[in-house]
Amino acid sequence: MTLRRVAIVSPIRTAVGKFGGALAGMEAGELGAVVLKALIERSGIDPARVDDVVFAQGYANGEAPAVGRWAWLAAGLPIEVPGYQLDRRCGSGLQAVINAAMMIQTGHSDVVVAGGVESMSNVEYYTTDGRRGTKAGGMMLHDRLSRGRLMSQPIARFGVISGMIETAENLARDWNITRDEADSYAVRSHQRAAVAWQAGLFEDELVPVPVPQRKGEPVLFAHDEGYRADASMETLGALKPIEAKTIPGAIVTAGNASQQNDAAAACLVVAEDKLDELGLTPIAWFHGAAVAGCDPSRMGFGPVPAVERLFARTGLGWSDIDLVELNEAFAPQVLACLKGWGWSSDDSRLEMLNVNGSGISLGHPIGATGGRILCNLTRELVRRGGRYGLETMCIGGGQGIAAVFERAV
Repeated sequence: MTLRRVAIVSPIRTAVGKFGGALAGMEAGELGAVVLKALIERSGIDPARVDDVVFAQGYANGEAPAVGRWAWLAAGLPIEVPGYQLDRRCGSGLQAVINAAMMIQTGHSDVVVAGGVESMSNVEYYTTDGRRGTKAGGMMLHDRLSRGRLMSQPIARFGVISGMIETAENLARDWNITRDEADSYAVRSHQRAAVAWQAGLFEDELVPVPVPQRKGEPVLFAHDEGYRADASMETLGALKPIEAKTIPGAIVTAGNASQQNDAAAACLVVAEDKLDELGLTPIAWFHGAAVAGCDPSRMGFGPVPAVERLFARTGLGWSDIDLVELNEAFAPQVLACLKGWGWSSDDSRLEMLNVNGSGISLGHPIGATGGRILCNLTRELVRRGGRYGLETMCIGGGQGIAAVFERAV
């Protein structure tokens, strides 16, 4: 069987909102509907030609189940088009694109919408006690955000891992990463994001979101809320480590870690032999992908085995890569991965890493992160005339995911 070549068309995203920020009044399904409607309008495709909608969401909720289908319908698009939802935690958005690509490669579909959405501001509280009731007393309500991090792996096998911060602290100790190194990397991320915004490098990928107000007309939201243009070693150095009371020598702070965010992203994934018929121009080709598991207590190291597996599968190596997007869950996690890849502190390859910021500065809206990264990676490849871009990220519970995209224009 010959696999069809897969095109990436019109990757777009909303701006990323802070936790409890400008997008907090919009549920995940509503955000998804905004980006899906914009994708159809910008690409110019007849929505009836879409075969399926693959949408990621790390924190699913009962208000918009199967959020790909829900958001498609909420956008007023054809009811004949099906849709579904997937969860590979932090890698969910990239996994949605990979799933769509495999559907195209095998001839299962010709056109698939892939993307993801997250409204961390509206993640539910839930109880596991309510179905059978209780004889007396109260019921425990769990915050799905914090509970999801605690339960990312079976406690019976791995013991209690308090959350993703603990895993980053483990890597900091394993690889002798200091607080100054972590803060210095975070400053770099914030500064690069600020420069990119000043240069208008995100304009083409952004979809303004009309946010309803209690009174008056909706307000358009079209600017990432989380980056700090004034970030410095002094401002970040003044922040206390989050786990200072429980982890001796802790170095992870709110300034050198990713944020909790709200956003949505989407693109068309299309068979090469359908592009002319549909009048579509690709920005990139899907080249290959891989996923790998790792110790849940060192989940941040997942990109290292994932990229190793990807290179073995595709025959590519670091000398072939022109841009690298390694999602910044935590600064020490990024630095540990770089050491795992064999990059030195003054490695020239650092100039192709997260050139416009990443999770620490731009945010990490779990289900939308893969799509957010793809938007900027593909456009930056075009601006620089590069050929191959690598997108990779760590995943809560101990996984890594990686994919290579090739510039098409």
